[in-house]
Amino acid sequence: MKRISNRVFILILASMTISNLSSELKAQKTEKPFNYLIEQFADAKIMRYTVPGFDILTIKQKTLVYYLSQAALCGRDIIWDQNCKLNLPIRNTLDAIVLNYKGDRKSKDFANFLVYVKRVWFSNGIHHHYSNDKFFPEISKAYFSQLIKQSVGGKFPINKGETMIQFTERLTSYIFDPAIAPKKISLDTSKDLILSSATNFYENVTQKEAEEFYANMMKKDGENPTPISYGLNSKLVKENGLVKEQVYKIGGLYSKAIEQIVFWLIKAKDVAENPAQKAHIEKLISFYQTGDLKTWDEYNVMWVKDTHSSIDYVNGFIEVYGDPMGIKATWESVVNFKDFEATKRTEKISGNAQWFESNSPVDEQFKKKEVKGVSAKVITVAQLGGDCYPTTPIGINLPNANWIRKDHGSKSVTMENITYAYDQAATGNGVLEEFCFSKEEIERTKKYGSVSDNLHTDMHECLGHGSGQMLPGVSDGALKNYHSALEEARADLFALYFMMDKKMVEVGLIESLEVAKAEYDKNIRNGLLMQLTRIEFGKDIEQAHMRNRALIANWCLEKGAAENVIEKKIKDNKTYFVINDYEKLRNLYGQLLKEIQRIKSTGDYEAGKKLVETYAVKINPEIHKEVLTRYAKLNVAPYGGFINPNFTLIEKAGKVIDVKISYPDDYTKQMLNYDKKYSFLK
Repeated sequence: MKRISNRVFILILASMTISNLSSELKAQKTEKPFNYLIEQFADAKIMRYTVPGFDILTIKQKTLVYYLSQAALCGRDIIWDQNCKLNLPIRNTLDAIVLNYKGDRKSKDFANFLVYVKRVWFSNGIHHHYSNDKFFPEISKAYFSQLIKQSVGGKFPINKGETMIQFTERLTSYIFDPAIAPKKISLDTSKDLILSSATNFYENVTQKEAEEFYANMMKKDGENPTPISYGLNSKLVKENGLVKEQVYKIGGLYSKAIEQIVFWLIKAKDVAENPAQKAHIEKLISFYQTGDLKTWDEYNVMWVKDTHSSIDYVNGFIEVYGDPMGIKATWESVVNFKDFEATKRTEKISGNAQWFESNSPVDEQFKKKEVKGVSAKVITVAQLGGDCYPTTPIGINLPNANWIRKDHGSKSVTMENITYAYDQAATGNGVLEEFCFSKEEIERTKKYGSVSDNLHTDMHECLGHGSGQMLPGVSDGALKNYHSALEEARADLFALYFMMDKKMVEVGLIESLEVAKAEYDKNIRNGLLMQLTRIEFGKDIEQAHMRNRALIANWCLEKGAAENVIEKKIKDNKTYFVINDYEKLRNLYGQLLKEIQRIKSTGDYEAGKKLVETYAVKINPEIHKEVLTRYAKLNVAPYGGFINPNFTLIEKAGKVIDVKISYPDDYTKQMLNYDKKYSFLK
């Protein structure tokens, strides 16, 4: 997954009124136009998403959404600090300049400075959110110093005993020097992964020391069938020659931010929809108070079993994509509620989970004999926080611990109001016409693309991530730095393989296999061409999801070459990749799924490394240059992020009487407001 997971109104009336959220999304097309696309800068675009159905929630449910949303925003500083140790001082400095600069604010230099500021906001730090490379402001060091000097009244994060000149030099060096913290996450196995990465999960610790530290912890567990996710919520440091953990908890690391998260969670539990929901919110609070990972597991078991709450949330240290070692988790949050009408689709998937598992092309020993607790639904996102803001996944599957998935199940969600916003913002941008080979491919994508995308996300999250099992004694971290790319590939392949199965038509998930063909077209087009627009020329592929797509497409292109399954074609001096045999491509997806499941189940690190390094890292420079040139002419930003809606609590005589929602359209204003209201780690 990036990622993850989520969650029936108890009241029959509420069920009836919310049962048509998908219809509301469709109805927006005929109502007064809503401006989804707000602005573009550099390689990013900022969009808005709507929250259809919020107004018909009960007061208690609205209040719960409000409290959970506040908790989602209070962890903002954590992800910034996790991404790089100087991110917070740099952000606070940039914000102080934006608010207080007294010089010429209409100059080209200041405009370039503002673009840099927005890029930093967008990436939650000074490294690109996808490529992980440090990016730089298109201004001089002298002008940056001038900005600080002329920001009279600005509150700058100067260290104790540090002069303004020393402070300016320190930040200027860190921002402008390409040799300092060049990559947030380095996956170059020829180097020490920790020392060559700027992420702030380790300090004065080498890769070898970290591996030994956690290997010793795991040895103590032996072949525990319910292993702890050691290191998930801590920073590993070496002090006075001793390697130890600084745990994220109240009274520990990030305490001030976590205290605020807990403050709002306490309020949330008091308006919980039912006892089960109240219980797992209380357990999450206990986890934040103690930092105990056993408590975290207990919380996840309780949370995954709660399939009857309408309002749901993700909140915690969850995904390990941000750690080159695949151990430490970044903080994130998503607040949402169930779209009952659209969930009928995912219920068909989860209801047939055992059939899909039993008919998977993987070896029998790696299949789950009994699929437990798989739930899937379509959700309406109400708030994004931490590592999910402003860029967000479109689907989630949680929990991540394999033993919880096996013994208790998992929750999967598709964020349909987010995917709808993406679709609306992309209308008429010309990308399909540029990269599809034929009119038939264009028309099939226009007709079925949205349906196939949502279905692929449903199956990726619900079935893909929830499928298969580890052999006894194989740890979740056995594939180390290759885990994320291989896990994403495994989930994608599971979804792709079954989308072309007649079972999909039989159970009413698709009207015909043309839907699957649209997704196959996109998978190959994206993996071999379109995703290259997101990578600077001459660079390797580093991001896990992009490696996943490249691995699948390149492997299938090579293995299907003898039968011309995928054909490279040139038209008008432009390169295209055309699928000649969809059924044979499906068989290739199945073969690769079988091998990657074997790699995961057995912890075969070397085989996983070979797959990723061979098919998922390097880019053909001629095709890369061509794709970048073709895409540049479209003037379309390849990355998208969102402004959150605002919620306002309406009270009378100390009692909540309503919660109002509004949709701001000023990205800068929202970021500065967040800095003012939700900065707790300065």
